Amino acid sequence: MPLKLMYITNRPEIARIAEAAGVDRVFVDLEYIGKADRQGGMDTVQNHHTVQDVQNIRQTVTAARVLARVNPIHDATDEYCSSKEEIDAVIDAGADIVMLPFFKTVDEVERFIEIVGGRAITLPLVETPEAVDVIDEILDLPGLDEIFIGLNDLSIGYGKKFMFELLTDGIVERLCLKCKQKAIPYGFGGIAALGRGMLPAEYIIREHYRMGSTCVILSRSFCDVSQIDQIEKVKSDFINGVREIRELEAECEQHNSYFRENEKTVAERVKSIVMGRNR
Repeated sequence: MPLKLMYITNRPEIARIAEAAGVDRVFVDLEYIGKADRQGGMDTVQNHHTVQDVQNIRQTVTAARVLARVNPIHDATDEYCSSKEEIDAVIDAGADIVMLPFFKTVDEVERFIEIVGGRAITLPLVETPEAVDVIDEILDLPGLDEIFIGLNDLSIGYGKKFMFELLTDGIVERLCLKCKQKAIPYGFGGIAALGRGMLPAEYIIREHYRMGSTCVILSRSFCDVSQIDQIEKVKSDFINGVREIRELEAECEQHNSYFRENEKTVAERVKSIVMGRNR
């Protein structure tokens, strides 16, 4: 089955292009609490989307589902509303899927599921070593719909030099196996367009298929709309990029005998990248 492709944007015109090209989920990112502190100095995207953005995207797309990443579980302060108010607001605005980031305990996920209350798909984002440690208990929670493994923060938590080390040290594979045994759909990480990225996307996609993943984020480097002035170029990048991914997926479904060779190649490339960063 093809991977569900997710793309982060709060721009309706880009959401329409992504949907038309075959993107399955338009991802509105409201998370900001604590994110700058833990990712400070890294070349990561820190969005500042709003509940109004969720509503705008909901009114724009028809086939694609709207995913809203909220903030980690928190109580209300003078600076921001509570998790319950935030989650209620994004669901009321039209979110089909709600993602909970940066949790560390089973209680946080349980509280999240309780707040959602069956009104949307629940998608906890495993991105802390503490979450990995309690994944068995999390997978047993009633009302859990999917799991996504976030490689950026999880690699920081484990002190990795390169986030795709998590593909070669067994952590992602163990998590995927646990999800598979519980029949919980799962995905991980992000990809650029084919042929791009320090670890080219084609190798990562083959790892998704080898591990039975169901979804992946199209990263900023798949189509960095902030660097493109012409809308026709954006359309072309999405159409061609998604088509190339789907063609590779068809190959994966027909010729899965090369997965072990791909796994070996990924390990060699990741090792080379890490060694280069240690110099």
